[in-house]
Amino acid sequence: MTQVPQTYEDWERCITVDCGIPLTRDYVAARIDALQDDKDFHTQKFVKTWGEAHRAKTLGWFRQAATALEP
Repeated sequence: MTQVPQTYEDWERCITVDCGIPLTRDYVAARIDALQDDKDFHTQKFVKTWGEAHRAKTLGWFRQAATALEP
């Protein structure tokens, strides 16, 4: 069973290493938009699976990544 990330560092490793997804500006912006949209199907599924608290935590991590990507 995969451990659910509890820190930004764990989450970043999960996304970039385990999943092989680069944290680009476009990807991060798209995920922030989706996670803020309660009507987005994938966001609804995320909340149903992981809960609202984890969505808030994950949204914060994406926002932290966006800040890190700023020039």
